[in-house]
This record gives sequence, structure tokens and C-alpha cells, in this order.
Amino acid sequence: MAGPGGGGCPAGGHDLQWCFSQVKGAVDEDVAEADIISTVEFSYSGDLLATGDKGGRVVIFQREQENKSRPHARGEYNVYSTFQSHEPEFDYLKSLEIEEKINKIRWLPQQNAAHFLLSTNGRFCFKLRGQDKTIKLWKISERDKRAEGYNLKDEDGRLRDPFRITALRVPILKPMDLMVEASPRRIFANAHTYHINSISVNSDHETYLSADDLRINLWHLEITDRSFNIVDIKPVNMEELTEVITAAEFHPLQCNVFVYSSSKGTIRLCDMRSSALCDRHSKFFEEPEDPSSRSFFSEIISSISDVKFSHSGRYMMTRDYLSVKVWDLNMESRPVETHQVHEYLRSKLCSLYENDCIFDKFECCWSGSDSAIMTGSYNNFFRMFDRNTRRDVTLEASRENSKPRACLKPRKVCAGGKRRKDEMSVDSLDFNKKILHTAWHPAENVIAVAATNNLYIFQDKVN
Repeated sequence: MAGPGGGGCPAGGHDLQWCFSQVKGAVDEDVAEADIISTVEFSYSGDLLATGDKGGRVVIFQREQENKSRPHARGEYNVYSTFQSHEPEFDYLKSLEIEEKINKIRWLPQQNAAHFLLSTNGRFCFKLRGQDKTIKLWKISERDKRAEGYNLKDEDGRLRDPFRITALRVPILKPMDLMVEASPRRIFANAHTYHINSISVNSDHETYLSADDLRINLWHLEITDRSFNIVDIKPVNMEELTEVITAAEFHPLQCNVFVYSSSKGTIRLCDMRSSALCDRHSKFFEEPEDPSSRSFFSEIISSISDVKFSHSGRYMMTRDYLSVKVWDLNMESRPVETHQVHEYLRSKLCSLYENDCIFDKFECCWSGSDSAIMTGSYNNFFRMFDRNTRRDVTLEASRENSKPRACLKPRKVCAGGKRRKDEMSVDSLDFNKKILHTAWHPAENVIAVAATNNLYIFQDKVN
């Protein structure tokens, strides 16, 4: 239920009213597949916001400085850099097209004037050759000066005849228009046979992990030609395969701890100090299933699509098809919180199975204070849950509410029976419009929501 404030979810001890801030992307009805946003990620400071799409492009938005003459209009995000991270490839031996879709983007903590991020591509295919599933380390830097007065080449770049040089010049730096450059500094390849679903930077800022359906590898950011396999669940006989890895993440504070989730709805916490190969977990998190509610779809909807540690490192959050669960790392038997995202779809699982929507992978994210969580749904709806007051709200990412500082109105869905005036029928939901990817600013109440090819940015109302 939404709080009395009407337009939002409480977080951090007070009622939040979410307002429209910006929307990025074309309004076209016919959306090209390559333009669909496939990942969203704030930088550690929140000043940069990166998106990746199915066309292999990365777009970075930078937050503008706040304008003192417009105190209520906090800094907007504008395009800072756009570059092609991954290119489509083709395996001629197997006649398979290799996707350039950006699966994940992860920022590295900023150490100097430049910014660094990791991006990865991949596809759902079991045997591919070549550099099809690669992770790239990108450097994003600014240049506002250029060198002039070279000795061995003219100003247009042509080499000069050394015998005609009669005097030596000292090159000087001259101001130029600001140029943002994105350059690949490392390419990590040939370590994954299957679809890469996760990358996570370690708290030591020197290593990171990458996970595919059956293996998790540990990389050093300076070494590209080898990685260490730390989890391997591939059976000797692939016919005996019963589950796959769906997501993995490092603990935000303890560099030796990571978790990974599976398609069976379980989460394993591993400690790299115990052994080089972490096939034996330290903790095993699983909620017992109620036998009375078991159905044909039980295993599908229990598959975990995302796992995220809280910023404090005390809790972790998992997202399955119908719910979000919060786990205390000290209690493995059951989650401490279970939030229903769209329980009204339980009666529609058969049709969702037929149109493949039941296999959609929804992500989830924490607020900066860990007091609220957010995840997506269908019809461009997204859900927010307050962990302190146990109140929740459904909001919509729509251009109809795209007036500057327009407050978002709570949306309600009627599962059946008599429908109220302000409710929407579950049969009228558009399952082609879905919010799979969301991100929350690490320090402020600013959220980014990806809806097909559009990126919506909302912020809390400033009185």
C-alpha cells in the first residue's frame, strides 16, 4: 500500500513522493532490437550513469552541476560519451550469429581523473568459438588540449623530410574543445564457454569475478591471459545437469566472500579462504517449498534472476519471478522478508509460459541507505518496498507523466472480481512493456528505470 503521501514509497524514515525528472530515448512506436536497453548502472559517486543496449553500445550520462538560480531543479543527466563496446560476430563453421548485446556493466572506483568500467557481452548458446563472450575494461577520459609544433610532421599529420629540418622546435599544448575518449585498456577473453550472466568487482579493487551458466572465474584487472576457476558445477555427463548458475556477486566489504544463485532457487555463499575451488559452499540459503502450492511452474518461477548484497553487507536480496526476498547472512533457513511483486500473475502462469514471459529475468536494487528496494514488472510498472514501514507502491514509467517535476501516481492492479475506478485489470496489462533493469543512486533518492529503448530518471520531490 502506498503511504498517505500518495505518489511514492517511504524510504529513509520519511514518505517519498517520486517526481519525473528526465526521459532519454526515441519516441518511435517501432523500436529496433539493437536499441533496447539491456543494463543500467550508476557509478560509485552517482555522477555518471551508464547504459548498455542489445546493439553493443554503451551510453554514459554525466550529471550536470546544480544551477543556483534553479534550486529545485537538481542536476540533470546529459550524454557524456557513447561508444561501441562489442561488435556482432559470426561463427562460419557453425553458422551461428554471436550477439553483441551488453549483458552487464560494472564501474570501478575512481582513482584519478579518468573513469573505468567493465562491460561484457554473450548469448544463450552452448558451444561457440572465437572471442564471442568477452569482458572489456574501458577507460573514459577527457582531453581539452592538443600538442602543436612537432619536428617530424606537419600540422596536418604528414611526415616531413628529415633533411629539410633546419631547426628544432619545442611542441606546445594549445586549448581545444573538450573531447571525451573511450578506449579499451584490457580485453579478457577465452575463459567462458557459456552465457556470461554476471560480473562483480571485488572490494580489493584489484580482482573481479565473471559467472556463466556453469562456472565462475576470478580475474585480476591487470592480467588478461588467465583467470582462476573458483566454481565449476558442470557434470561429467551433461544429461545429468539439473541446475545452472543465474547470478553471482562479491561481498561489498569482505574480499574473500561471494555468493551465487541457481535456477533451483538456492543461494550459496562461498569463502575463498577455505579452498582454491569453492565447490563446497560455506552457507546454503533455501526456503522450503510448500507442497500444497507445488505446480508445473514451481521450478521455473523459483529460479533466481538476480542477487544483490546490501551496502552494509549484512543482508542480500534475491529476485525470482513473482517475489523479492531479503536474507540475513546469519540465517540460512528462510528469508527475513518476502515482498510479492506481482502475485496477481500467478493465475496467468500458463499464458505467460506460452508467450515465454515466464522466463524474463528481472533485476533488483537497494536504496543507498538499504531501507528500500526496487524491482520491475510488466506494463512499464516498477515496484518499491519500504523495509521499515512494510509499505509498498507500484509506479509507472510513462511519457504521459513526463512533465517536469510531475509527481507519479500509484498504480493498482485488480486480480479479479469487481474492479475499482482507479484500478487496472490484470487482463489489460501489456507484457511487451517490461521493466527488467533498474538502478538507484548510491547516495541520493534518484532512480533510473530502463523501459525498452527509453531510460527514465525519477527523483524525490524537493519541497
